[in-house]
Amino acid sequence: MTNPNPVDLPNPVNDIPPKAPKINPKQKGSVLFDARGPKQQRRDQIVAVGFIAAVVAFAAWMLWVMNSKGQLAWSKWEMIVDSRFWTTYLLPGLWGTLLAAVVSIVFALVLGTVLGLGRLSDHRAVRWISGAVVELFRAIPVLILILFAYYAFAAASLFPSAQLAFAAVVFGLTMYNGSVIAEIIRSGINSLPKGQSEAASALGLRKNQLMRLILLPQAITAMLPALISQMVVALKDSALGYIIGYTEIVRQGIQAGITYRSLFVALIVVAVIMILINYGLTRLARWVERTLRERRSR
Repeated sequence: MTNPNPVDLPNPVNDIPPKAPKINPKQKGSVLFDARGPKQQRRDQIVAVGFIAAVVAFAAWMLWVMNSKGQLAWSKWEMIVDSRFWTTYLLPGLWGTLLAAVVSIVFALVLGTVLGLGRLSDHRAVRWISGAVVELFRAIPVLILILFAYYAFAAASLFPSAQLAFAAVVFGLTMYNGSVIAEIIRSGINSLPKGQSEAASALGLRKNQLMRLILLPQAITAMLPALISQMVVALKDSALGYIIGYTEIVRQGIQAGITYRSLFVALIVVAVIMILINYGLTRLARWVERTLRERRSR
């Protein structure tokens, strides 16, 4: 005898949900855009190949033009193996560039830390003064700061004439980069969760203890790439000392090019040196950031 109202029992074979299709990692999308299809991938490959071909063609054209103008002749390049080219011109200029950059970066870090913490102070007067200094010197171009410091220091006889250009370059780089670093520090501290400050206040920590023991150590890792980038900016902006006769690598490279009658080659050598230094700073920043993250994780 059959049941008039049979109950559909689940079939263990038919009710198994189908497996999700495998996703190609190369076609995986993101939150901002959809996954690329085969046609889009082919178009991207065509664009990439076309761009590389255009770069190679431009480089070949540049070499052809340089060769037609005689810039690839060994007589234009033999100065790079001349010891006087390095000892008389480039090495003193490189030393002046690095010295001005290092001194200004150290002063800028100190000034930026003071101004950045001052903008986070509980006292209104300290916040107002720090904000005014930051906004003033961040808005003035570095070249104007260097020229102003040069003539002001000369009028006041604050430095001997041999150190006047160096002092002006360091002042301009310090004030500008210090103002930018102050904003980096302020934004880095403000990016931390507010619950840490509240917990520290509940434990009875003072404001300086909160900054020194809790906020600053965490913010350093987040701020480090931006700080290193600002150091690279300070290194490159030291070339502005050429205007006031400061001995730096660009000025010395131009003088070497005029002396050896090969300005183009001299500037290429200067550019390669600056690229290597900036690349080294970038690698250093990545290493320090990775080291700090590993220490924090441990």
